[in-house]
Amino acid sequence: MNDQALRLGTRRSKLAMAQSGHVAEAVRQVTGRPVELVEITTYGDVSREHLAQIGGTGVFVSALRDALLSGEIDFAVHSLKDLPTAQPAELALAAIPVREDPRDALIARDGLTFEELPDGARVGTGSPRRMAQLNAWARSLGRRIETVPIRGNIDTRIGYVEKGELDAVVLAAAGLNRIGRIGEATELLSPDVVLPAPGQGALAVECAATNEHLAARLAELDDPVTRAAVTAERSLLAALEAGCSAPVGALADLQDDDRAVTELRLRGVVGTTDGSTLVQLSTTGHVPTSRDDVSVPATMGRELAAEMLAKGAAGLMGERAL
Repeated sequence: MNDQALRLGTRRSKLAMAQSGHVAEAVRQVTGRPVELVEITTYGDVSREHLAQIGGTGVFVSALRDALLSGEIDFAVHSLKDLPTAQPAELALAAIPVREDPRDALIARDGLTFEELPDGARVGTGSPRRMAQLNAWARSLGRRIETVPIRGNIDTRIGYVEKGELDAVVLAAAGLNRIGRIGEATELLSPDVVLPAPGQGALAVECAATNEHLAARLAELDDPVTRAAVTAERSLLAALEAGCSAPVGALADLQDDDRAVTELRLRGVVGTTDGSTLVQLSTTGHVPTSRDDVSVPATMGRELAAEMLAKGAAGLMGERAL
């Protein structure tokens, strides 16, 4: 048996290291081989610009993919929401493990929920998608908020609230779960009010397409239900021709709690960042649980995007993906 260590490429952040460590342990179990974490610095990690300014799409991914193609690492772990929707032929998306909580989480001063925030509250987020939906929610309550663009790791973002510089910040619940800080959330935002980013909460395990043996072993970590759901969400995003910095939210979920049920509901939203206009639509489809057949969820995404574009979504998205 080959006991040479597999090299797993990961970003350097605490969150990336935590989620990569989780995947590394699972890979050790299925392959019987040790796994070494190789830290890779990406452009998104070193740039101080806001994600909307640097394009968003691929800025956390390209360096990891380059390391894969050069043979510096054997496989990589990405946050799926960071992956461009077009998959390079030379790389295999070998596994999409069971998804973490896809929701957004509010961390606010004094334990406040969103509806308890005062008029004019300053809420930090680097996401145009969140800005659009949070501003729309505030408008529905007859109030206004000031959405403040922020960047940085989880500690930095929560620090803005702890220091009193912001009234609240919004982060992905999955990230807080993975580093053991979900208890600091003052509210988990319902997808009925704020839809997450396409693929939020899911991880992508990628390797060179030519390494068929490793791809087959990594595929043992794949969850067919998660793959179907994120395929629908990313198909919607691709058909809208929007990057991960665009104000697009999407979530595909099962209609009940029984994972044997194959009925998916896909919801999508596009909006202006001030929340004045949102296009929100949904659809359902019967989806097989085989990882090899994602034609139905992919079609669901494309068809829902077409409906949203017919309702004027294109004019709401601002910058398109490059």
